[in-house]
Amino acid sequence: MNNSYELNQRVAVVTGASSGIGTEIARTLARSGARVALLSRRTDRLDDLAAKIIADGGQALAVAADVAGDLGPAVEAVHAAYGRVDLVINNAGVMLANPFPAGRSDEWTRMIDTNLTGLLNVTRAFTADLVEAGAEGTADLVNISSVGAHLIFPNYAVYDATKAAVTHLSANLRSEFGPLGVRVTNLEPGLVESELADHIDNPEVAAHLQNWRTEVPPLAAADVADVVAFITSRPKQVNLGHLTVLPTVQAA
Repeated sequence: MNNSYELNQRVAVVTGASSGIGTEIARTLARSGARVALLSRRTDRLDDLAAKIIADGGQALAVAADVAGDLGPAVEAVHAAYGRVDLVINNAGVMLANPFPAGRSDEWTRMIDTNLTGLLNVTRAFTADLVEAGAEGTADLVNISSVGAHLIFPNYAVYDATKAAVTHLSANLRSEFGPLGVRVTNLEPGLVESELADHIDNPEVAAHLQNWRTEVPPLAAADVADVVAFITSRPKQVNLGHLTVLPTVQAA
């Protein structure tokens, strides 16, 4: 998929850009004319992605950052290279699955830190940019949630809880940011081909997910990226606030 949209002169930050949905969002935004700051902890992958985007005629900056940590240096690097940010994609996330009675607090902490605390940190870090941009032109905050925010999936209780928090947080942020000219979108993908499943260390749970993906062929990461680019390229007065994107054959 090589669709492009009108995003010239936009400055975007994409978290979790080193793989999957984040990588494809970054490539699509850059192909559409945005200058894209790539945030992730995996610097080798970021450097490779930035090089590919630049080779394709786009603009990209690799910025090593842990979304759950100190983002000061990352913000400074983005500002130094591109100036004010007007498009933030909170995509960084991790999906770890085990039966709740297993008591995997290590997984719970990691998911809360990345999926929720990280999203809060990134949003706070660029709030001033978004509000200033929204007062003058178009500004977007896009949070990547999941259909797990409102559906029941055994063994994914804590992951789903973090995504439910993202979905509800997005609605509340829209009530605060909207009057300031900043659009807020909550995007809930269904089954998507990504590395998220690779982090599951329970063989039975992993096998169940793989079987489900065989029965329901997942979306490509590029499909989700295309939706993100479409959302953020709408006229300033149009906010697509809450969207679900599913494989056609996924019933729920």
